[in-house]
Amino acid sequence: MVAIVDIGSLIVRTPEVVGGRPCIAGTRITVQNIIIDFQAGLSPQDIVAEYPYLSLAQVDAALAYYYANQEAMEQEIAQYQAECQAWETKWMSGNIA
Repeated sequence: MVAIVDIGSLIVRTPEVVGGRPCIAGTRITVQNIIIDFQAGLSPQDIVAEYPYLSLAQVDAALAYYYANQEAMEQEIAQYQAECQAWETKWMSGNIA
């Protein structure tokens, strides 16, 4: 008998894991990580090659989650990128305590 996967179980939000960001169940890989790679030009197959412990179904679930929640995800990605830029600016200026 072929195992059936409930796709609703592939993406989870847990407050204690990666700040409550949506991630692939059983991993610390966020939907945001997958989307940033995808927007950088990686195909779902390329992403699986980059993270060989993920399945194509998990990557596709992350993409589906993104498209179903695109506005909220774009806001999260923009906030994350702004935080990274702020940390980089502090680092480059020597203001990291």
